Amino acid sequence: MTDTGLKAIAEKFDTPAYVFDIDALSERMRSVRDIVGDTVGLCYSIKANPFLIPAMLGLVDKLEVCSPGELEVCKKLNVPPEKIIYSGVVKTEENVLEAAQYRVGTFTAESKKHVRLINEQGLRDGVRYRVLLRLNGGSQFGMSEEDIQSILEDIGNLKGIIIEGIHYFVGTGRGKLKQQQKELAMLEEFMGRVAGILAEAYGDAESGGGEAFDGVDFGGAAFDGTARKLCKLEYGPGLPFPYFEGDSFEDTLAPLKELAPALKEIAKKTELTIEMGRFFASECGYYLSRVMDIKSANGINYCLIDGGINHINYYGQIMGMKVPVIKHFPGGKTADGETATGTAIAGERMKYAIAGSLCTTADIPVREIEFNGLSEGDLLVFCNIGAYSVTEGLYMFLSRNMPAILLYEKGNTRMVREALHTSEFNTGRFDG
Repeated sequence: MTDTGLKAIAEKFDTPAYVFDIDALSERMRSVRDIVGDTVGLCYSIKANPFLIPAMLGLVDKLEVCSPGELEVCKKLNVPPEKIIYSGVVKTEENVLEAAQYRVGTFTAESKKHVRLINEQGLRDGVRYRVLLRLNGGSQFGMSEEDIQSILEDIGNLKGIIIEGIHYFVGTGRGKLKQQQKELAMLEEFMGRVAGILAEAYGDAESGGGEAFDGVDFGGAAFDGTARKLCKLEYGPGLPFPYFEGDSFEDTLAPLKELAPALKEIAKKTELTIEMGRFFASECGYYLSRVMDIKSANGINYCLIDGGINHINYYGQIMGMKVPVIKHFPGGKTADGETATGTAIAGERMKYAIAGSLCTTADIPVREIEFNGLSEGDLLVFCNIGAYSVTEGLYMFLSRNMPAILLYEKGNTRMVREALHTSEFNTGRFDG
């Protein structure tokens, strides 16, 4: 988006607000496709930003859904169920039932309990649900190799599911790509063993030697790289995205370009889908906020904005010690709705701490940043905020409003959610 466009949006829709540039998102996802090629599938993790779902439907192959609430969002948006990978670390019988009733394309299983619940649902429904077993990567997520091995040993008794492969995700924002290289080598070896077990259990559907499931061919025990075969892999590489001063913005797609050869190599041997949210969505987002007040105390200049850490949550930001990319546009509306005059001395460059509107000392989005001629009513635009801030903020604190959500596409801006008054959520019923 252009600076002129951002200023015009702030004047028309007011602040605070999120703006997501769908044109920029589409361009980035086309570049991602070009980098990985047509043998690697793409999965968007909607927890990064559910307001991008309609746009992402035409840009990726799958959507990762991690909670009953996220599934409800997908239902309301009429997301094709076959595109959904239903994940989540906690699943109840009711959760599995709801997902099964919507006919989600794939379940992930994070534990033996998940396998049992999904299998039982399949038996009740008389179908076999597709399942990816999540392999533990050193945290509370997923299962140990031993647990996966025991599930595979019992595969003959699991008549309500089809185990299709492995889900593996460790963390986000990992810049040392040697970690991902090692993971892919480990996964190739591990999946080779799993593929053999699955092939023996399900046989070759085309030859009639095993069970077919919706036309899926489970044939081929080999995992030798001659063709894409049995045992799917959904892999979250957790690639980094630059946000702060000192990061390189020269080529934000560079990590994927570096990892692409390894991804393409394993895609020769399995049906590979890479799952990401932050890396896909960060670049398309902006947070618009006004300078509401300026003051000094104990040698520190404070710039008070109409938002704060309830709306701004960059990955890795700790007490404002890191400085994100912020655009400063002088002039505009003051806190009283009057036209700002820009009273600061032109060209005067001063250091400020950006403070938000919450009554907590933690509400310092940026500890120190320099501005030239900062005044009340000026517009500050926080860039690269397309992922997570819109869902991870402290929205309920102090009953402050949640920002409006705006989408910019092909020269037009539309509001897809008005600002919400959280006082409604923070008021109980006391009428007896």
